[in-house]
Formats: sequence, structure tokens, C-alpha cells
Amino acid sequence: MGLLSRLTGAVTPQKKATDDVLLLHGMLLMAGADGMIEHEEIETVEAYFATLPEFEGKDFGDLLQQANKVVHRHGNLKESVKAVGEISSPAVKKKLYVIAADLAMSSGDVDEAEDAMLDAFQRLLDVDDSFATKCLEVLAVKYAK
Repeated sequence: MGLLSRLTGAVTPQKKATDDVLLLHGMLLMAGADGMIEHEEIETVEAYFATLPEFEGKDFGDLLQQANKVVHRHGNLKESVKAVGEISSPAVKKKLYVIAADLAMSSGDVDEAEDAMLDAFQRLLDVDDSFATKCLEVLAVKYAK
């Protein structure tokens, strides 16, 4: 933390992250929930980035930088999970839940860390049990072998 931020941090309001930044942040959190982001997971995140309307016309690197600021604002990666609750759009909240579940299930084996992250997302994003269950049922069919 630099001198300016130490001196003004208590009086200068932090700029709130936009929904698109928080959506990317949440996607990356889920991709790295198990402690590392595999090559296939980053490709999936990039594919979502290329197709979702929230990211249309935006630069991945720019939004990634802003997502990293979210982590810095919260002090660490673990605390930054709370930031997804700041998403203002109910549709984007549901979208992040669906994408997070898809990312978790795409590896073929949902581990405890991914399961815990998805539970945290459900709570922070105000996703009701009925919607969560429907999502997981559909994704189970998608990834069934």
C-alpha cells in the first residue's frame, strides 16, 4: 500500500466494481477454487468472456486488472469472495451461479473446495434452493458420461 492510499484510504471512497468485473472475478474464483487454475479452466473462462453480453466490446486484460483490484480492496483472495454479493443485477447474480456451477462440474470431479465455493456463491448471490437445484440437475445431465 502506497503513502497516498494509507493517508487517504479512510476518507477516499473506493470505487465500486462494476457487475462485469465482479462476474469475471467470480468466474476466476471458481476456476481457482481448488488452489490453481488449470489450462482447461482458463480456456472455459475465456470462452465465456467471448460469448457473454456483459463482456461485449471489452478487453479481457483490462477487466482482469480491475478484478485484481477487487482482491486488493478486500485484502486477500479468500475475503474477496464476498465481493460477488455486490453484483447489482439479479440476472447477473443468477448467471454467475450457473457459470460457477458449470466451471466446477466441467472438470468431471467437484472437490470440496469447489463445493464450498458454490455454497458461498449461492448464499452471497441470494440464489434460492429451487433455482440452484435446477441448475445442478441440468449440468449433471450436460456432464453425464
